[in-house]
Amino acid sequence: MSDATSQNRTFRRIAWRILPFLFACYVLNFIDRVNIGFAKLQFMHDLRFTESVYGTATALFFIAYALFEVPSNLLLTKIGASRTLMRIMALWGAVTVLQTFMTNAGVLYVLRFLLGAAEAGFFPGMILFLSYWFPDRLRARINSILMLAVPIAGMVGGPLSGWIMSHLNGRLDLRGWQWLFLIEGLPAIALGALAPRLLCDAPGKARWLSAHEKDTVQRALKADSTRADSMLHSSAPLRDIFRAPSILVLAAVYFCIYIGLIAVTFWSPTILRHAGAASLSEIGWIAGIVSFLTMLANLAIAHSSDRYNERRWHVAGCGFAAAACLLALPAAAHSVAATAALLALAQMTSFTMPIVFWTIPTRLLSGRAAAAGIALISMSGSIGGAIGSWLIGSVSARTGSPYVAMGAVAAILLLGMLLLLGCIKQSRREAAGTTIGAVGSEI
Repeated sequence: MSDATSQNRTFRRIAWRILPFLFACYVLNFIDRVNIGFAKLQFMHDLRFTESVYGTATALFFIAYALFEVPSNLLLTKIGASRTLMRIMALWGAVTVLQTFMTNAGVLYVLRFLLGAAEAGFFPGMILFLSYWFPDRLRARINSILMLAVPIAGMVGGPLSGWIMSHLNGRLDLRGWQWLFLIEGLPAIALGALAPRLLCDAPGKARWLSAHEKDTVQRALKADSTRADSMLHSSAPLRDIFRAPSILVLAAVYFCIYIGLIAVTFWSPTILRHAGAASLSEIGWIAGIVSFLTMLANLAIAHSSDRYNERRWHVAGCGFAAAACLLALPAAAHSVAATAALLALAQMTSFTMPIVFWTIPTRLLSGRAAAAGIALISMSGSIGGAIGSWLIGSVSARTGSPYVAMGAVAAILLLGMLLLLGCIKQSRREAAGTTIGAVGSEI
């Protein structure tokens, strides 16, 4: 058996073993994070909240997420991914269920902050965990498979949320939005309890891998280390990691990316209603169709990025397209179909940016430095989510529509893409035109 065939078989086996469970966890994570965008269509009236209250609550989620990301990722390196995931999922599921019983803005603020604190470290933890198992040349494709959970969550969560709120409204004296939080929060607790049994923290501890397979993984990861353009190693002090120019630039770029991401994630239902979508079910089904198209775009663009071993322009191209769609929304303000088309393209490109983006930091970091650096970059996204949520909510409340806020988000996205292209140089591996080749083509 050739070395390339052996590697293909090993990494395919690893992917089938760990990705399905992480995928299911991420689906639940995204549903529980964004279901408030659907719930608000009812509880805003029931509890007499304003758009500003909603924006503040969304911002508090990201503030808490940012505060606890670095500690959570550093803890993961000490106690392992399985126990970290169990803690995170049990806590976020419990807080999601508690949102059923909120009665005023203060309670909403506290619960969204607690939800952010509970979820902190989930996404950067998964990115770090996957870097223990897969070499750089496969990560865009592996990331794309994992992040298919986001559009799948939209395909499932949109119609499900619309159905729950429409058909269970008033049952047992609970409003539809209360049933939404109750039904969609419980599965996270159950799945989190399974994490220690279904996940292994590192290849060297995996009993289901042979000695030869473990060696194959270690050799592939070691080869990445020797080819790295600018590696911050495990022994690097935290202050050096947090001051590294490349890390700071990537954090600024991800800050901009995440503002665009939360704009289409949390405000799409509101924009669709503003354009004339009448019912919750209609909005839910449109969200499901958009998510299906997003899934196809995620796979295609990630495959292209791996095939040509090019990262920067794949990210920037998506960012430019998303910004153009957000700027064009006012022209489609009186057409549900045109608005849905623009939101579809904006979501397809916004959701693809992180998939390719996260292959860049993992080229620069290893060990403890990876845990801290990835968490720092992810934290900047959470800060962007907080600021973006506050900005969109405040501007929408003052102007009476979401379109001015979407224009501001588009400008921030454009700034981030120019920063990426101007400050993050093409790596030597990209410049050499290296493609995945036979080893990566079958994963």
